[in-house]
Amino acid sequence: MTEATASRPFRLAYVPGVTPAKWVRIWGERVTDTPLELVAVDAVDAPTALREDRADAALLRLPIDRDGLSVIPLYEEIPVVVVPKDHVFTATDEIALSDLADELVLDPLDVPLVWDMLPGRAALDRPATTAEAIELVAAGVGVVVVPMSLARLHHRKDLTYRPVAAAPESRVALSWAEERTTDLVDEFIGIVRGRTANSSRGRNPHETPKTKTQTRTPSAPRSAAKTSKPRGQEARRSAKSGGKSKPGGRKRR
Repeated sequence: MTEATASRPFRLAYVPGVTPAKWVRIWGERVTDTPLELVAVDAVDAPTALREDRADAALLRLPIDRDGLSVIPLYEEIPVVVVPKDHVFTATDEIALSDLADELVLDPLDVPLVWDMLPGRAALDRPATTAEAIELVAAGVGVVVVPMSLARLHHRKDLTYRPVAAAPESRVALSWAEERTTDLVDEFIGIVRGRTANSSRGRNPHETPKTKTQTRTPSAPRSAAKTSKPRGQEARRSAKSGGKSKPGGRKRR
């Protein structure tokens, strides 16, 4: 790691709706000499931010073009349909895909839901962003299916949402450039995977590891009793001398 790399913050990009607060807090507790800098990026821009070295790692949604990137899937998000509060869907806790058959279903360009076939009636144009699609729903133009985190992010008082059974789920993943898999990237991987600070790959790379090898107190010299000759040799010596004890020897009872 170069001196320039070590002196700058660890840059973590994240897409709308993803909340990295827990991992940022753990980083602050564990890696005390390298601050973490959050970089907000649009969903379509996250892979480019990694390839152009504008971020060291990114929390993004799959699928993406994985060329040159390493990816670790983290969790799946619940798909929901966003509708006006007076919509008929609000009468139930969950709707089926077949319930969307008569609806105009908007399909934003920045929502990576992979449909085998988009349900309902397709709009003539695709909104560029989820925010634009939400505005259209509020204006009474169709409905939109998005991950629940995005529905919460773009919450409006005049709109609500309901889970959609059997709709494709979006997957949030951690990604980074393969050629820049640094010690700090490994540290963040350990954090999101729940490794402890003392695990082999979850340790702060800038701290001196604590090992079990320590300077030991020299052992005391062996006592005369422990260095005496074996009993077998002592018996043979006694036999040669006719069983007589040496002066000062212990008398047998």
